[in-house]
Amino acid sequence: MVASPTFHPDLDASHQRINSDEWEEIYVVGDIHGCRPALERLLNRLDPTTDELVVFVGDLVRKGPDSAGVIDIVRQTPNFRTVRGNNEQKLIDGRKSIPSLTDDDLSWIASLPAAISWDDSLVVHGGVDHRKPIAEHELTELLNMRSLVPDGSYDRPYWFETRRDRPRIFFGHTVLSEPFETPNAVGLDTGCVYGGQLTAYQCSTGDFITVEPETTHEDRSADSIVDPERAPPTSV
Repeated sequence: MVASPTFHPDLDASHQRINSDEWEEIYVVGDIHGCRPALERLLNRLDPTTDELVVFVGDLVRKGPDSAGVIDIVRQTPNFRTVRGNNEQKLIDGRKSIPSLTDDDLSWIASLPAAISWDDSLVVHGGVDHRKPIAEHELTELLNMRSLVPDGSYDRPYWFETRRDRPRIFFGHTVLSEPFETPNAVGLDTGCVYGGQLTAYQCSTGDFITVEPETTHEDRSADSIVDPERAPPTSV
């Protein structure tokens, strides 16, 4: 039996542990950002039964046209789970608002875990820094981790390209030109709201399933869309 990851005491209650034996399949889905039609097309492709679990990497909301519609689908489907993303956190902190969301929606968002795990897999929105234990990570790191360079954002090296540790991390947040996969990290934000794709990962087969968005809702500069590569280990 694989041990559950250990989190910072402030985050322990914000970790949801799943028993994978209770599910016939697990899918993990990348950042949706309010793109409800793309989500509906992806779910039609996946066609999950009630015995199959769908886990989202966060950032269900903002930038796209129908955050409320996306929230409604995820909230109302018993076999759907999601971690919070940095855009959910902006709503929780009051830094951003979405008029179409109800008080009940916002209460649900505030209840979302920072991490979901099963077996030797862990879902967080941003990532982890392999230079220190997961138990030493604070919430802002799990939501926003990208570069290993201090304040580097889109400066290499990225944590996921250099990670060689377990558990395997499923993540979003960093917009990728294509899905990223190694034995230690799986990246699923392929820029749906920016005209890229919405991507899911089927855990039993290791297959990526993608759909195209109906339109580009927000422009993004090419230098902030990462062409992922497997980098050599780094001492940074």
